[in-house]
Formats: sequence, structure tokens, C-alpha cells
Amino acid sequence: MASIHPTAIIEDGATVAEGCEIGPYCVIGSKVTLAAGVKLEAHVAVAGRTTIGSGTHIFPFASIGHQPQDLKYAGEDTALEIGENNQIREHVTMNPGTVGGGGVTRVGSNSLFMMGSHVGHDCIVGDHAILANNATLAGHVELDDFVILGGLSAVRQWSRIGTGAIVGGMTGVEFDVIPFGSVIGDRARLAGLNLVGLKRKNFPREQIHALRAAYRDLFESDEGTLRERAQKVSEGSADQPLVKTVTDFILEKENRRFCTPRGGD
Repeated sequence: MASIHPTAIIEDGATVAEGCEIGPYCVIGSKVTLAAGVKLEAHVAVAGRTTIGSGTHIFPFASIGHQPQDLKYAGEDTALEIGENNQIREHVTMNPGTVGGGGVTRVGSNSLFMMGSHVGHDCIVGDHAILANNATLAGHVELDDFVILGGLSAVRQWSRIGTGAIVGGMTGVEFDVIPFGSVIGDRARLAGLNLVGLKRKNFPREQIHALRAAYRDLFESDEGTLRERAQKVSEGSADQPLVKTVTDFILEKENRRFCTPRGGD
């Protein structure tokens, strides 16, 4: 059975699975679904058509699933889907999707959302992400797996951040960040590769060396556009998975701008 504090309010229609712990003064809306083992500390508010995966732990004063901060939102029945085994700390806010963005905000599993971080409407967040204190995602942002956002950083709407990338504290991200990239600055510029993260993930040395060589070809050359350079690097790196991850990310969508060492390409 779930453990529910007598001061908590669980609206009719909510689904609370076995092993959930609902702390004092929590408010759970009628369309909320909590999977097994979800733990809500005191004063957590969960609203809307929100699904929270098993083992996720939410701390006091988090606001999860309340209506998007979008003036076009008119009460449509949109959703927020949160995966398993996340830690969602104090004062975190996560909003559901909007009709214009597909109707769903998706958050993966095994991530840490530190105090005051924000996931805006229609975002897609992968697994194993870390958003440090007060890191914020505007609407329609895409974060791949293993992304780290430093404290007080901000990501502009519609931006993409590739797998394994790291964003420095107090950095404003205006353009896409390549996988395994490291960006810093008032307005984000590419400062190199996230070599520490690559080594911690135990990628083979030869793959890291190949990625460093590809980085030089992509960002230290003035021949052609970034897209043209990425196409050339991709054609010569079919057997290098890290390099292919980066070039595929660049080539996946046309008419995108990227964080570069020069501030934009």
C-alpha cells in the first residue's frame, strides 16, 4: 500500500501505485499517475495529465505539471511524462506540452534536477541529465542523454544539446551544442570537447583521439560551411562512432545554427 500523510490532498481520479510515499501537504491532481515507489516530500504540487515513473523522488515545493508558461495555451489537455529514478529537488518546475509543440513534455530517467531548475513546455530531456541549481530550459528544447547544465545557465527555445555535452555555469545557450561539446561564456561559445566526461564514460582512447581530430577539421578550418565540413568528416569516419554521433547531429536538421569557437556558424 501507499503511505499517504493525512494532510495530503489526493483528488478523485488520481492513480497512486503501491509503495508510493506522499508527504505532508502535498496536492495531487485528478489526472496524475504515480508509478510504484514514487516519493513526494512535503508540499509537493503535481497537476495536469502528469505521469511520474517508478522510484522518482521529488523534494519540497516542487511544482510539477501545472499549465505551461505560454500565452497561447488555452487549457488544452496536454501532458507531462517523467521517467524513472529521477531526483527532482526543491522548487523545481516542470510544465506540460502545448498543442503547437506536440502536446507532450518528456523527461527521461536517472536524472538530477537541482534546486530551482526549470523544464519548459514541449521539452524533450534524455536520460542521465544533470541540471544544476537554477538551470532553465525554455520551450521546445531538446537535451540528449548525459547532458550537464551548470548553475544559472539558460537554454533558448528550440535549441538542441547533444549527448554528453556540458554547459558552463551562467552560460546562455542560443544555438545548438554538438554532442560531447563544452560551451562557456555569457553567450555560449564552443570551448572544446567534454574530455573529462568522455574519459569518465570509459570510451576507448582511439575513439577520443579520432573525435579530437574531427573537432579540428570541423571547427578550426575555414573551408566551406560547417555543414559541408561535417559531410566530409562523416564520409571519412564511418568506423568512428563518436565522430558519427557529432556529424549526424550536425547533419540531422537543415538551417540550424551551432555554438562554435567563433560564436556562431
